[in-house]
Amino acid sequence: MWDGRYVRFQGTTRNERGAYPGIFVLVNGLAREGRLTAEQERFRRTSNAWYDAAYTNPSHVDASVYDRERHPTAVAWFKSSARHLIERADGYLEILTAHGVAWVRLSSTDPGRVLYEDAVQIVVVPHASAAPGSASDVARSR
Repeated sequence: MWDGRYVRFQGTTRNERGAYPGIFVLVNGLAREGRLTAEQERFRRTSNAWYDAAYTNPSHVDASVYDRERHPTAVAWFKSSARHLIERADGYLEILTAHGVAWVRLSSTDPGRVLYEDAVQIVVVPHASAAPGSASDVARSR
């Protein structure tokens, strides 16, 4: 199903730090802007709580992982073996699509320099040449 050891869903536009925000950040941003329907907001709250309980927040283990000064472009990737986490992303993708927010699914065997790793994810500083659709990644946008 996935071509690499790691899978990531992200937006197609870099943020102010030069990183491509992940789908959780993007959907949470739509919520902060008040753009979600009541049903989408219920999904977001329930799913965010499920993800919070299902796996470790890397910054709770190592606060420096997402330090904006040291690692401004750090991003998380699921390990492809974490199918239970990856498969639940569909609802977030549906929300982004409904709001016209472009996203891609990336798959890679080497997404960057690893800052953090656990059983289901890694956090990396992407390689300098990394971008959606680059040769090292398989990208599918919707």
